[in-house]
Amino acid sequence: MPGVIPTSLTLAQCLAAGVVLGLSAMHWGWWRGQVVRSPAAGWTLVWTLVLAGVVLVNGLVGVAPLGPWHENLLLLRFCLQAAAVLVSLPAVHAYAGGPRPRWFVVGLGTWYAVGLGLWLGTDLVTAHRTEGGLPAYGPLSTLVDLVPLAVLAVYVALAVRGRSLSGVGAVVTVAGAVSSSLLLASAFPPPTVVTEVMRGTWVVPLVLGLQVLGSARIAAVRREVLRHTAMRDALAAVGNAAWFVRTPEEILERGRDECRRVLDDPSIEGSLRPLAKDRFVTEFFRPDGVWEPEADPVAEAFLRDMARVVSGAAERQRLTVRLRDAAFTDTLTGLSNRHALDRRLTQAMDKAAVERTSVGVLFCDLDGLKHANDRHGHEWGDRLLVRTADHLRAVVGDRGMVARHGGDEFVVVLERLVAESEAIALARRIRDEFEPMPQEVGRPTITVGVAVWLPHEIVDPASVIRAADLAMLEGKRSHAGVKVFDRVMRARVNAEADLRSALEAGISDGDIVAHFQPLTDALTLEVVGLEVLARWRRDGRLRQPAEWLAFAEQTGLIVDVGKQMFRAAREGLDRFELPVAVNVAARQLDEPDFLRHVEEAWGDDAWDRLTIEVTESALLYDATHVRASLQALASRGVRIAIDDFGTGYNSLSRLGELPLHVLKIDRTFVHDVRTPEGAAVLRAIIALAEAHGLEIVAEGVEHADELTALVEMGVQTVQGHMLGRPAAELPVRGDRAHAAASHLIARHLAAVHAARATTARGDVPRPLGPDEHEQTDRPTGEVGLVGTERDAAGLTEDDEALVAAELPAEPASGGAEA
Repeated sequence: MPGVIPTSLTLAQCLAAGVVLGLSAMHWGWWRGQVVRSPAAGWTLVWTLVLAGVVLVNGLVGVAPLGPWHENLLLLRFCLQAAAVLVSLPAVHAYAGGPRPRWFVVGLGTWYAVGLGLWLGTDLVTAHRTEGGLPAYGPLSTLVDLVPLAVLAVYVALAVRGRSLSGVGAVVTVAGAVSSSLLLASAFPPPTVVTEVMRGTWVVPLVLGLQVLGSARIAAVRREVLRHTAMRDALAAVGNAAWFVRTPEEILERGRDECRRVLDDPSIEGSLRPLAKDRFVTEFFRPDGVWEPEADPVAEAFLRDMARVVSGAAERQRLTVRLRDAAFTDTLTGLSNRHALDRRLTQAMDKAAVERTSVGVLFCDLDGLKHANDRHGHEWGDRLLVRTADHLRAVVGDRGMVARHGGDEFVVVLERLVAESEAIALARRIRDEFEPMPQEVGRPTITVGVAVWLPHEIVDPASVIRAADLAMLEGKRSHAGVKVFDRVMRARVNAEADLRSALEAGISDGDIVAHFQPLTDALTLEVVGLEVLARWRRDGRLRQPAEWLAFAEQTGLIVDVGKQMFRAAREGLDRFELPVAVNVAARQLDEPDFLRHVEEAWGDDAWDRLTIEVTESALLYDATHVRASLQALASRGVRIAIDDFGTGYNSLSRLGELPLHVLKIDRTFVHDVRTPEGAAVLRAIIALAEAHGLEIVAEGVEHADELTALVEMGVQTVQGHMLGRPAAELPVRGDRAHAAASHLIARHLAAVHAARATTARGDVPRPLGPDEHEQTDRPTGEVGLVGTERDAAGLTEDDEALVAAELPAEPASGGAEA
């Protein structure tokens, strides 16, 4: 066919083939760029490639020399044309839907296969020759080309039936119709140059239609991408805005506005319904009806996602509110808790420091809550706490903040306080106007401590609350009901703080030392034991035990002091070879590890050389725990002594319940022995001890007549400053029995006994009365003997003076014990 078909047409067909290949590349890029690759894009790509092959081969047919190459190109053009028709069926189905194209493809494929067989084996489709430079076709050529076109037309009609065509769809339909018309026209004989050219160029309208379709698809994909991006940004914007809005309704409004903007539909509305357990359900909809997902599934998915974002944000915000309330609100009473109190009080003090005003703090304690819990149960106690909180709210009102500090304690913060009297008046109203529940017999009351912060003071909320707490404790102790933290109380608190710091430093630095006071045999004055007493050496002098010992027990520092005394007692046992007694405070006995502390400090042996002295008040603590600890020590051989007997609160039955071995008579009863009443009480105590099989030790023996009376009553062991003051060293040397026999006090005691024995026999005349001769009067407690007693004892007046020197006057306060 060289020279028959103009070269320009051949070039035009090759150029068209290049354009079609370019379009194929565009479709391939579109198809690869899709996240979910659609079948329509794939079939469009294949269809475009086949059409490009038809144009290209038809152009090559026009320039190929006659012969085998020409025949092969004609056969390839026939095959590509058949492939174009076959591929069009699934492509139309991918775009327009319709019936499944499987059987249509099978039928047309069979048809073309038969035609290919006839092409290769007969002259019915092609004559395998040329006439006038143009290929000659057989009688069945037109039929082979027309039947597939008719089948394709029928399938397209079935696919688009009942569907509304868009503008792009109409363009593609028209282009397909034009291409089909050209292909149909090229199939009718006789072949001409025009028909031969049309056998390749019939694809051009269809390719143009596919180009329009591809461009529309690319634009649609771009719009979808932009739309998805806008939807994603809208979801993120609502999620971020949820952290800054205050209510779920604001979140819903923000989500509704984003939906309207992204979907370009101002009619969209939203609803937010709360569910149980702080859950929410959100819905976005059109007011005119239910949203149809089939119409726009992407928009429907976006609305569902936005609803989930709004619901999640609302639930998170509600949870945040609950957590904030839980962090700063008391769950029982609904008042602010301690954290909120600290924050509010700090803010109030900072504000008052700028405004130069005062802040009042009222520390309120509900008296009788424990009794109410024990009597009626904790539910009753909870109702009482709620009633107290309501009472405080009603009395305080808008004048200040009410918070629950913990347990049965409440705190009121008053800002811009004009005068201290204003806070006191409010405190009295809180106490006086409180009415407990009607069924409560024991009337609970409220004790209030008042503290006022002044603008020139340091901003320290904890110290102000502590001051009000201390005032409340003082009001409870004094039964005043309302107490103000004034200068006197502040000075006392500061002194106690300084004392505590100094005492803690003294304990850690080893300034707490042990002094030993002897326990003496009443008859021989021989030292039979030692009592370990704690002394605080500070700045080169010993501080009086009354200054710090009670404070140490009150603050719990006595526990560390007691550990040191047990270690010192063991050292004293090893050094002096005498049994030792250690005083144990109530706070020590209350320690759960008391027994272990004693074991660690004392060691594993010589338990029978240790005596533990406990006071009656110490036995008021946990009786079970105390009894178990004392019995465990007694089982190892430790002697248990009850100290200061007669001054506590225990019943006499406790003497039989506890593992006691020694009863120590308090110095008060010893000093009263000079009176008939005191002597009678002392005899009763001694009889009580003997009835329980207890040894007796008399404390505070300071005068010879006291010692004499105790000996006559049968007391065997005595203790007092007259017999030996507490000291770090014990002045005992040589034979104790010989030393005791030569002691002036022992000689005095022997003289008294000898003189009274002589008087009883009638050998010594009765002393004369004041009318007979001059009477020898001595003040009570003065040490000295009348002439008869002195002569009977063989003592001189100088010896008696020495006795008086060794018997000091009774001190104002006896030696305090640790």
